[in-house]
Amino acid sequence: MITVTEATASAGALKRLSDEGVSIWLDDLSRRRIESGSLARLVATGKVVGVTTNPSIFQAAIGSTAWESPRSSEAESGGGYEEQLADLAVRGVTVDEAVRMMTTADVRAAADVLRPVYDATGGRDGRVSIEVDPRLAHDTAATVAEARQLAWLVDRPNVMIKIPATKAGLPAIAEVIGAGISVNVTLIFSLERYREVMDAYLAGLERAQAAGLDLSAVHSVASFFVSRVDSEIDKRLTLLGTDEALALKGRAALANARLAYEAYEQVFAGPRWQALGGARANRQRPLWASTGVKDPAYKDTLYVDELVAPGTVNTMPEATLNAVADHGDVQGDTVTGGYAQARADLAAVERLGISYDEVVRQLEDEGVAKFEVAWQDLLDAVTKSLNSKGVDAV
Repeated sequence: MITVTEATASAGALKRLSDEGVSIWLDDLSRRRIESGSLARLVATGKVVGVTTNPSIFQAAIGSTAWESPRSSEAESGGGYEEQLADLAVRGVTVDEAVRMMTTADVRAAADVLRPVYDATGGRDGRVSIEVDPRLAHDTAATVAEARQLAWLVDRPNVMIKIPATKAGLPAIAEVIGAGISVNVTLIFSLERYREVMDAYLAGLERAQAAGLDLSAVHSVASFFVSRVDSEIDKRLTLLGTDEALALKGRAALANARLAYEAYEQVFAGPRWQALGGARANRQRPLWASTGVKDPAYKDTLYVDELVAPGTVNTMPEATLNAVADHGDVQGDTVTGGYAQARADLAAVERLGISYDEVVRQLEDEGVAKFEVAWQDLLDAVTKSLNSKGVDAV
């Protein structure tokens, strides 16, 4: 597998993807990636115009054996935190403060690398996302307070605060947007919840407008998760084992995402949006998340090639980014003509007794739980490191 090079970026699938109106963001960040110049090279030559992070990414970069076992082939992930950890230990900070100091430092540095993209696109891209503490996913007031604190700590105009699309997260999204803070809404699995997310965004814009804020400065993306839908539904189809069931494998996630884009088109063509758009507000773009293929039977660029639509973002792990650069098959819009088939595919899954509502509810619960576990693993690893330096972390 090749890495992203200037040649592939200038003439290959990544450029075609950008030309189709898809913003390419990298779903990874570490201090080594920043300090080695890897991120700067991807921005300069790979058509990467944004970065997303999550608790699992930071756990892999900072936690447990990260210093000894870098994640990438170029040894760019993991490491680089020893000096800051030593300083934090001497200061006797709590483990929560230590983790936030390290993660916000990385996001701030990445935001500086991407600042030229932010300036060139008027704030549309050049974004770096950082998530609120996942333990707050069901606490609206704490999520709002954490979002404000993270925006203050990073202190860069191109930061986006990630808020999960839980029931408690919805009013937090509206309040944070209303305060003029740009938001990446994460862990969206269902079409119903996605519509609620868009409603929360519009409500936030209306609050910001009432407060006299400049709506053009507020941006948002809605991270709609893809591969996990196939993983769960395919598992259930395999258990059924019939020819009809097996023929539906690998189709539900794309159908779900395509219908999400249809909902996006409907909401951002309605009268409520027209009033806000006239006040220079920005659309909340759909962001395809979890685009790394989990099933080796599927093409490794499936969730990129088949989700090309204008005004979207696709955030990719490095392996997927390299795969698209190497052999991606970008053939124009692969979303807007597929709504009828998408509805038919999801209906066929339902007819087999697989409940869409049950699946997406399970995936949301699991998504929050996985991030909570990753965050706790990170806290435990940093606690161990601080204690090894002779400081009892609180």
